[in-house]
Amino acid sequence: MAHHKSAKKRIKVSAKRQEFNKAALSKIKTLVKKVMNAEDKAAAEPVYKEAVSALDKNASRGRLHKNTAARKKAALTKYLNSLAVAPTTPAKEA
Repeated sequence: MAHHKSAKKRIKVSAKRQEFNKAALSKIKTLVKKVMNAEDKAAAEPVYKEAVSALDKNASRGRLHKNTAARKKAALTKYLNSLAVAPTTPAKEA
């Protein structure tokens, strides 16, 4: 247990920051899952933009390493582009 006033404050501040960081990272995970579970491009695009924004913000604030954010954005972009390329085969004529 901390005995000095400054140490007690550090414990409080650290706990508060830990909550913010945990919530932010949890939000990123949720957004990434939403994009990956989308089945059509129209539904995925708005969530994709929100996810990329959250990744950039958290990387700039030091919650995520910049390469981790870049890797996650690349995976999301690749998935989004695969939705666009999905072949739409017309009904087979006999």
